[in-house]
Amino acid sequence: MAGGGEGDAGSGNNLHLVMFPWLAFGHISPFAQLARKLVSMDAGIRVTFLTASGIVPRVEAMLASATAAVTVMPLDLPHVPGLPGGASNTSELSADGAELLKLAVDATSPAVSTLLAELRPDAVLIDFATPWVCDAAAALGIKVLYFCVFSASAFAYTTVPARLVAVDDGVQQQSQRSPSARDLMVAPAGYPPDSVVASVPAHLGQDLMYIYTSFHGMPSVYDRVIAGINGSAGLVMKTCHEMEGRYIDYISAQYGKKPVLLAGPVVPDPPQGELEEPWATWLSSFPDDAVVFASFGSETFLSIPAATELLLGLEATGRPFLVVLNFPKGTDDPAAELAARVPPGLEERVRVRGVVHTGWVQQQHILRHRSVGCFVNHAGFSSVVEGLVAGCRLVMLPMKLDQYFNAMLFARELGVGVEVARREEDGWFRREDVSDAVAAAVATGGEGEGYKKWREFFTADAMQDKFAVEFVRELKEVVRA
Repeated sequence: MAGGGEGDAGSGNNLHLVMFPWLAFGHISPFAQLARKLVSMDAGIRVTFLTASGIVPRVEAMLASATAAVTVMPLDLPHVPGLPGGASNTSELSADGAELLKLAVDATSPAVSTLLAELRPDAVLIDFATPWVCDAAAALGIKVLYFCVFSASAFAYTTVPARLVAVDDGVQQQSQRSPSARDLMVAPAGYPPDSVVASVPAHLGQDLMYIYTSFHGMPSVYDRVIAGINGSAGLVMKTCHEMEGRYIDYISAQYGKKPVLLAGPVVPDPPQGELEEPWATWLSSFPDDAVVFASFGSETFLSIPAATELLLGLEATGRPFLVVLNFPKGTDDPAAELAARVPPGLEERVRVRGVVHTGWVQQQHILRHRSVGCFVNHAGFSSVVEGLVAGCRLVMLPMKLDQYFNAMLFARELGVGVEVARREEDGWFRREDVSDAVAAAVATGGEGEGYKKWREFFTADAMQDKFAVEFVRELKEVVRA
């Protein structure tokens, strides 16, 4: 499987890329989507996709439509004390386990270096976790591109050089320190001042401290990002100027005008096949746009108190609802975890109109069913777009760092969807906040200017094709420079 980096990039249109995402499916999925897009747009592009051995079958399934041009290559993760045996992605780990997984990925450096020397690709697309790839690639004359899987507004707020705080040490010199939680309530210097994300509540400022914290003696997320970008030939982002132009320009300025290649926002392919029973029958028993569907992705898990408030809030809407609650892989008893989150008496009160489920469902099929009119979600970028494309009203209930920025971007800046209100100090939400947000989203009927504008934008094939063509052109220019 020789890559022929120098030959391919220097002659003809062939291009061999290695992709190496962090071992979380919220990161793997955008890399896989980008791989599918690239090989479908250009027959001269092929991809080698590096991932942990334990999840190769799942990753191969994500790339099934592109098997002729994409090869999934397994990496064996070295043993790390404290990391469960066989662990291969964050969905099966605790928060500390995910930090130990970074140690395991760091320990693959010799194997990755050997692999790059054998493959000789034209470029490597890395994620935040592996800045050390830059040194290995540079020694081989291989370009590195940093792929940011988050929105530009979130990335610009959290991971730019201006985020560090200047400290005067009294000797006519200045040093820098990591920001405090209070510092993080305000955007970094130069951030677009009229942005809806120019400041954040106290609870989010506190949560953002994670990005600047070192665990197990490792570099922090912030340090890894900065090192990865500084060692790269450019940034790749899954967004566009139409949505986030001023944030993209700010990122480019912060990184010394480093090229920022825009792949365009991720728009899901239409679902294949039919909606399975019993969902089809149950949903079809309700009028058009009546059902509220709530789902939080594969790696966002609600605590018992949060799930309880969500369910009681949905009950209070008086509408039929389907809620999907999932738990980390390896949970001893998912059924017991689910039962602990269902308030006493709820099942009897909503037996006909309410369903609480754990496990995989055909989300896109459900969203496109005629009876589903509102989608309560965690503001994951792909989920928001899926709901918008399907024509659902959107209620956003973020649970993790970047999700809050997505919710603010879509609801406040683009005029798409409603955020669930929360307490400033700790981010808590009440059942009334859930029911009020659903009522507000349904009341708009999808007729707001922002909703119509962006739904048309995401469903315009010509626009998405334009992004893909321009991205491939710029990608080849950067790789061959």
